[in-house]
Amino acid sequence: MDPVSSSIKSSKPVYLCTIWHMHQPYYKDLVKGEYRLPWVRMHGIKDYFDMVSILRGFPSIRQNFNLVPCLLEQILDYTENQTKDSYLDLSLKPANTLNQQERRRILHYFFFAEWENMVKPYPRYWQLLKKRGFQADDRQIENVERIFKPQDLLDLQVFFNLTWFDPLFKRTDPFLQALLQKGENFTEEEKGLLLQKQIEVMKSIVPEYRDMSATGQIEISTTPFYHPILPLLCNTSRARDTCPKIELPKNQFIHPEDARKQIEMAAAYHEKLFGKKPVGMWPSEGSVSEEIIPIIVDSGIRWIATDEEILIYSMLQTLVKEKKEKKDFLYKPYRIEVDGRSLNMIFRDHGLSDLIGFVYSKWNPEDAAQDLIQHIHRIREAAIADQEAPLVTIILDGENAWEHYKNDGWDFFTELYTLLSRDPLIRTITAQDYLDRFPPKETLPRLHAGSWINHNFRIWIGHEEDNLSWDYLYETREFLSRTLREKKENLDPQKIETAWKEIYIAEGSDWNWWYGDDHSSQNDRDFDELYRKHLANVYTLMGEEPPDKLLVPIIRKKKVEVTSEISAFMHPTIDGAITNYYEWISAALYDISAVGGTMHQTDSIVQRIYYGFDLQNFYLRLDTSQRLNQAIFQDLTFQVHFMEPKGLRIVMEFPEDKASARLFQDGKELEPIKEVAKTKIIELGIPFKKLGVSVNDRVSFFVLVKRKNMELEKWPMGPSLSFLVPSADFEKIMWSV
Repeated sequence: MDPVSSSIKSSKPVYLCTIWHMHQPYYKDLVKGEYRLPWVRMHGIKDYFDMVSILRGFPSIRQNFNLVPCLLEQILDYTENQTKDSYLDLSLKPANTLNQQERRRILHYFFFAEWENMVKPYPRYWQLLKKRGFQADDRQIENVERIFKPQDLLDLQVFFNLTWFDPLFKRTDPFLQALLQKGENFTEEEKGLLLQKQIEVMKSIVPEYRDMSATGQIEISTTPFYHPILPLLCNTSRARDTCPKIELPKNQFIHPEDARKQIEMAAAYHEKLFGKKPVGMWPSEGSVSEEIIPIIVDSGIRWIATDEEILIYSMLQTLVKEKKEKKDFLYKPYRIEVDGRSLNMIFRDHGLSDLIGFVYSKWNPEDAAQDLIQHIHRIREAAIADQEAPLVTIILDGENAWEHYKNDGWDFFTELYTLLSRDPLIRTITAQDYLDRFPPKETLPRLHAGSWINHNFRIWIGHEEDNLSWDYLYETREFLSRTLREKKENLDPQKIETAWKEIYIAEGSDWNWWYGDDHSSQNDRDFDELYRKHLANVYTLMGEEPPDKLLVPIIRKKKVEVTSEISAFMHPTIDGAITNYYEWISAALYDISAVGGTMHQTDSIVQRIYYGFDLQNFYLRLDTSQRLNQAIFQDLTFQVHFMEPKGLRIVMEFPEDKASARLFQDGKELEPIKEVAKTKIIELGIPFKKLGVSVNDRVSFFVLVKRKNMELEKWPMGPSLSFLVPSADFEKIMWSV
């Protein structure tokens, strides 16, 4: 390479397009006129304003914000129509007039916040949580409800509504500062002013985005109005494109006209709020198929984004044949052409996106920002030789990750945006600006049908609960269509419009996100009841009684985190290999891929945790991602932290194909553990005697993965895995009927 060419390439920047996806399910019961859950209001005072407002301090930073219309509609409903939610009603009621049921609801719901960062920093709030207890089952709340005085409940009403305010407002608003300084013994008047302050903040959200968009510093893109999975609306059989054996609902849902309607409504609402139609779209859940492309193009959309795995499976034959690496294909735009329509596409780097969403919250902000910058530089160095303008695309949820960060992510963002502003080799850019300057040069041979999660649609279809929800949607939509054919002239046009709105809301992806085994939250029952209420309202609006089955929960049983329990004694060979099929068959299994919450991590380091025992020993097996190579393993430590017996910790390391494990008690190293190995899997065995436990003692633990002493993962995220040390009769007890 000649010196001039080398000099040019050494100064060429990599382009960074960040897309924050802002969305909430539609929580409002349209017949009752009240919101079931408060999360539009709570995230409205914590995330939506500050995520864009912070950019005013960094004028060179360019970003995309994907604002889902049903979120914007709900925000404006609060600010323009004084709509309330059930939690707001509980907050407004004077504490000394609360009845027993209301007191118990407050004790249950008003600690719904990230405890470490949103409860513990406030001594009075933390005191109230400890007074209630960390377990919120009905019996516990019944036992403690009577010891809460009216002032306790008033302080709890205030803190729940105060803690959700973004640090920006806590730092700059005199009234909020005064409340924080006071710290306890709040008055009803102060509570009322606090709730008014929430609406004031929410009123500023849409104008802030409108103003920032007008400057060109941000681009606002959209999503189909009520966040449906477009390919499944067009045809639920699309699920079999990638999962041929998946169990489908009894009824085939085929309504491409609904997909078109959801997109057209989104484009029109976007234009109404922001003065111009959107040109970009994040299809709900990054879900795409060839069938939806003409519908999207017809609406005026010029680009869409989805996940890197969609790109990989769309080009799989070429990638395998030409042995292309990630640097060769991911960091550039593409074009897809279907039925004479052409659409630009960009693809998310889900590794970088997951670092922000799931990993950096546990790091020092400066280290996290530096690490991300280094990742982007490495991508630039790998891709710059063959690409004119490499594009790194980061796309993630713009609201749910930050409560896990200290200071709601402000320290991380301040450091990151400072570094980006100073870096001549990383240039932030909006998606359309990039595509205007560097149009795609390659056309995809085909478009793989799938979503951003595992390049398929399994999260939303295939499980018994998911399929039942699809069948209920199908039946309700058929009922509405049949009713309108038979007696439309006798029906109120406003009720017809509202009934169709309920159908479109029920088509949203959020309901099936929580059905099945994939994800769980504190509000699972609420989501289930709300989904069925949206469908039941269609019947009510048409003057009919809803079917009884819509009164019965779709969620049939409580989800359990452990896929299987310990069923018998086991005697594995600790060699790091699956010696035979039966070696771990009697162990308990915690399957990472089967659990999740509001967000979803696409590729965890630990995939499965097996644990079991014989009469003398505890055995542990960790199955890790197949993407990991030895070079990566050398930087990782795998730690087993015991909650019972307290203070014990096992640290496993794997330098240069070797395996070592050490036992610590309260930070002091005790002795090495001899039985540890890694080849295909990680296996460990340790005598109960070394753990200091005996028959019928409880052992509870979780697994941490660290890199250079920085936490990457914790499994389980919630309560620990646990078991009782067995007696000699364990198997006899397990096999007795």
